[in-house]
Amino acid sequence: MERFIITVARETGSGGLNITRKLADALGLPYYDRDLLRKASEVSGIHERLFGAADERIGLREMLSAAEKVYTGEILPPDSDDYISTRNLFSFQAKIIKELAETESCIILGRCANYLLEDRPNVLRVFIHAPLEARLARVASYSLAWSQHEVARYIRVEDKRRAAYYHYYTGEEWRDAAGYDLSLDSQKLGEDGCVERIRQALSLYVK
Repeated sequence: MERFIITVARETGSGGLNITRKLADALGLPYYDRDLLRKASEVSGIHERLFGAADERIGLREMLSAAEKVYTGEILPPDSDDYISTRNLFSFQAKIIKELAETESCIILGRCANYLLEDRPNVLRVFIHAPLEARLARVASYSLAWSQHEVARYIRVEDKRRAAYYHYYTGEEWRDAAGYDLSLDSQKLGEDGCVERIRQALSLYVK
């Protein structure tokens, strides 16, 4: 099998991170999540803390902006006044994602990877979702001090943040089925069932 990439996007509380970890173990592949921030920091010389602050989020000004598809692929030089802008941080992160796709088989969690790699061969783009009730229960199980209202608010805010981030940089809708090859309900399938479905789908998308 040739080199391939699996991108995983996920709703908050859908178990996407656990599914990604299990998939990586099952396939014997590395998966990249916050590791991308460290790599982008090393390449750019920009402190990792700044990448962390901008990770899958945009500010209120950008969220309210009418701008669409901010990402152009351009990386600004170190002497630019906007070198550490959130746009440039995203461009560095995108650069790392594209370089990984050129050099190894791996799984990339979030960070618009499905959009950034949509024109490449041997890429399987996955979206993990679940009914709200299931996501509420999952988040509540590891946030025992939160009230039901706080859990619901957390899910609502996180999903809105991810959707706004995705739309700001790509001009597209985060949940749009056209952006993915495979959409899986983690409540119906379970985490292991999702892993198996993804493994089965690989034969259709990877030569």
